[in-house]
Amino acid sequence: MIHSIARVFEICAILGCLSSSVYYLLCLWSVRAFLKESKSVAATSSTRSLPPVSILKPLKGIDPQIYASFRSHCLQDYPEFEIIFGVSDESDPAVTTVERLKQEFPERSIQLVVCPEILGPNVKVSNLEQMVRVAKFQHLLVNDSDIEVERDYLRRIIAPLADNEVGLVTSLYRGVAAPTAGSQLESLGISTDFCAGVVVARWLESGLHFGLGSTLAFRRRELESLGGFKVIVDFLADDYELGQRIASLGLHVLLSDVVVETHLPAYDFSGFLSHQMRWARGVRDARLGGYIGLVSTFGFLWGLLSILFSGGARWAWIVFGMVLVLRILVALAVGRSVLKDRQLFAHLWLLPVRDLIAVGIWAVSFWGSTVRWRGDRFELKKGRLIRIS
Repeated sequence: MIHSIARVFEICAILGCLSSSVYYLLCLWSVRAFLKESKSVAATSSTRSLPPVSILKPLKGIDPQIYASFRSHCLQDYPEFEIIFGVSDESDPAVTTVERLKQEFPERSIQLVVCPEILGPNVKVSNLEQMVRVAKFQHLLVNDSDIEVERDYLRRIIAPLADNEVGLVTSLYRGVAAPTAGSQLESLGISTDFCAGVVVARWLESGLHFGLGSTLAFRRRELESLGGFKVIVDFLADDYELGQRIASLGLHVLLSDVVVETHLPAYDFSGFLSHQMRWARGVRDARLGGYIGLVSTFGFLWGLLSILFSGGARWAWIVFGMVLVLRILVALAVGRSVLKDRQLFAHLWLLPVRDLIAVGIWAVSFWGSTVRWRGDRFELKKGRLIRIS
C-alpha cells in the first residue's frame, strides 16, 4: 500500500517536471518572439506623431529614490506634457518632494492636486478619478510613484497610440533591490518569474488582455467610454482591470519594449511575505484559472519530489538537472535579455530559495482573503476590496 502511494507521488512528480519543462520552453520561445517583434515596433513607432500627454501620478508616502523617479519624468525628450501628482491628504510627506521638484523644474507644467473625496477603498484610483478632471490633454499616462524612466520613455510609450486599434500601452519593469534578503528575493521574483509569466501570457493569448501599474498609457475617450476610473475604484488589481476593460472594447493592449525601473523597499522577510501574499491573492482573484495552473510550473519543487519518491534514482537526478538548467535559462533570458537586470547574477544563487517560497505562498494564498496595502487591511472578495476597520 505504502509502495503504491509512493509510486503515485513519483508519477505526479514526473508529470510536474514534464509540465514545468514545457512551460520553461514556452518562456524561452515567448522571449524570442517578444524581442523580435519589439524591434519592428520600435522601428515603426519612431516615425509616428507625438501628441501632448498628461502624466498622472497618485502618491501616498515616500518610496525609495522617489525624487530620482519624479525627476526622470521631468527630463523627458518630448514636445509637450504635463505632470499631475495627486494626494488624498495635504500633509502627505510626498508633498514636500513635489514642491522641491517644482522648484528645480519651473519650466515644466507640474501640478499637485489634493483629492478630498474618498470614492472607494482603492484610494489610488479614487485620486486618479479626481486628478483626471484637471488633466488638459487627451492622451493619458499613469504609472506608480516609484517608477524611474529613461529620457525617451514618453516617445516610445505614446507613439503606438497613433494606431487607433491600440487602446493601451503597458511595460515590464525591473526591481532594484535594497541590501536585504527580502528585497533581493522580491527583485529576483520580478526578473525571473513575474515578467516571464507576462511574456508567456502575451504569446499564449495572442496579445495581452491586462495592464501593469509600471505603465498605463491610453486615450481619454476609451477611459470615458468605460465610465472613468471610478468603475475600478473597488478593485485591488486596478491596473489589470483597466487593461482588461480596454481590451474588452476590441482594442489591443500592447506590451512595449520599454523597461522601467523601480527601487524596492528594504523589505525584511515578513514584509516580503506580506507583499507577495497581497500580489498572489490579487492575481488569484483576477485570473483564477491561470493562477491554479501555476502548480504545473514549479519545476524546482517537482524535481526535488522526483528524487525523493524515486529513492534517489539516477534518472531522477538527471531529470532534476535538466529542469534546473531550463529554469536558469529562463531566468537569464528574461532577467538579462529582456529586463537588463544588472543585479541578476549577484542574486541568482537565491533562485531555488525564492522558487520554493513561491510554492508556499501559492498554496497558502487559497486559504484566506486578507491583504495589507499601504498600512491598511482589506478583505478581498472576487477582486474587490473591503476595508477592515
